[in-house]
Amino acid sequence: MAYKALYRKFRPQVFEDVVGQNPITTTLKNQIKAKSISHAYLFSGTRGTGKTSTAKIFARAVNCLQPEDFNPCNQCEVCKGILTESIMDVVEIDAASNNGVDHIRELRENVKYPPSKGSYKIYIIDEVHMLSTGAFNALLKTLEEPPNHVIFILATTDPQKLPATILSRCQRYDFKGVTTKAIIERLKEICSKLEVDAEEEALRIIAINAGGALRDALSILEQCISFTDGKLTEEEVIDTLGLVNHQMIFSLVEAIAKKNTSEAIHLIQKIVGEGKDVQQLIKELVYHFRNLMMAKINVELEELLSLSKEVLEKLQQQSKSFSINGIKEAINILSELEGKAKYAAQPKILLEVAAVSLCIEKQEENVDSLIERVLQLEKKIASGKSAFKETSLRETYSTNIVENPVKKIKTVEKAAEEESLGPEKTEKEEIESSKEEALDFSALKDGWQEVKDFIKRDKKAQVEAMLKEGNIEGIKGNRLIISFKDGYGFHRETLDKEKNKEYIASIIKKVTGQNPKLSFVMEYEINEKQKNNDEEIIIEKLKKVLPEGLLEIVDE
Repeated sequence: MAYKALYRKFRPQVFEDVVGQNPITTTLKNQIKAKSISHAYLFSGTRGTGKTSTAKIFARAVNCLQPEDFNPCNQCEVCKGILTESIMDVVEIDAASNNGVDHIRELRENVKYPPSKGSYKIYIIDEVHMLSTGAFNALLKTLEEPPNHVIFILATTDPQKLPATILSRCQRYDFKGVTTKAIIERLKEICSKLEVDAEEEALRIIAINAGGALRDALSILEQCISFTDGKLTEEEVIDTLGLVNHQMIFSLVEAIAKKNTSEAIHLIQKIVGEGKDVQQLIKELVYHFRNLMMAKINVELEELLSLSKEVLEKLQQQSKSFSINGIKEAINILSELEGKAKYAAQPKILLEVAAVSLCIEKQEENVDSLIERVLQLEKKIASGKSAFKETSLRETYSTNIVENPVKKIKTVEKAAEEESLGPEKTEKEEIESSKEEALDFSALKDGWQEVKDFIKRDKKAQVEAMLKEGNIEGIKGNRLIISFKDGYGFHRETLDKEKNKEYIASIIKKVTGQNPKLSFVMEYEINEKQKNNDEEIIIEKLKKVLPEGLLEIVDE
């Protein structure tokens, strides 16, 4: 007898054999029991989840001469004829290769003829979304009102490509991806029947790499069994699939956590040197960082629960070395790299660059990273690692004066020289200022909200969030003064950077037509300056009123 692939050899024969689709199989059995069988069904879902197998079981069940608990007996004449494809009561059509109008016209002619031996004539149309528009239109009338002896079962992996007119004529059943746990249990059963001794961790790796498709899991298992001599180990599965040992992944991520660039590069070279695929390594790193994120936020995912206790403990421990922002950044960098590496001539170099980027300590300018840095400083202070030099302001100034008195004299002389040139300099500035267009403060104030809205629409939410904490104080020459309350010093410093100032000024010009230069200040600076100005005015008035030598000003 010719060799059969495992997924064909162990294809489900009754509804109970279909793994992970209990709601669907129960519904179909109840319909057979109540004799309320529909004329058209649509089975949708990802590959390898049991759509075609369920359709074939259903086709045998409705035609079986001796059903057992509404399952096909697989022993009667009709069941055996369907299994061996010796009777024409069940017709399986591949829509990918029979997708034209002529093929559907031929089908329409054949549905007129009654079944040869069974009660129903079943048409299973696989990958139905591949039919052309004309073929769909030709099928509509037959699908809506087929003869009483005909049942259509449409199977597809892409239901959104089907016309609404087809969807509305069918009972739809969505097949979900098979869980990792269910796949492992099924693989254990098959290994037991094949008399293969398989390690739990080996089957777990196969199940995870199957991606919810049991057929893929069986194909991988078959490949791994061919590589072994009756005992399936974790190392053999890793070698067969070209995966990276999870211990290596843990070590590489640990080096990234410790910002040990040389160790990270060394491990990448070692892994690639062993013949592992760079694309696969990147994929596994993304998956590992995702597991770290889930472990850090205590999400009990089905994939995590299927891991061994030892691996789960390692994930929990390693997740403490990263912040949520750090994990998010790693996933973003590696996901972007995964796309680039497909078309790169030297993907290993790109991975090394990404590793260096992840090892470099970045000082991001956002609120989250600022909070994180403050928390780190608090921890250092609490542990007593930070030592501060306590030097009074008076000591600092006195030291500077004593150390370099000549420099101090020169500075005073220079200031006096500048003061003597002051009127001339001020005159030049006034001439240059008068050449520039005068700013309209009311126009700026009226358009301020529109400026912030424009920045937000321009996907600069961080700039807009900081800018909305500021208030327009007024205009001084050609400068627009924007003040911030106490506690928003970080906002002021960030916006005061040249790049941000130029960007905000350009948006103001677009919205209001004004072209101001920007000055970001703190409110207490304005108040202090106003207070000093008021004191100077009072002192000048007192000097004019009181006799000379009577007024004495004492600094407190």
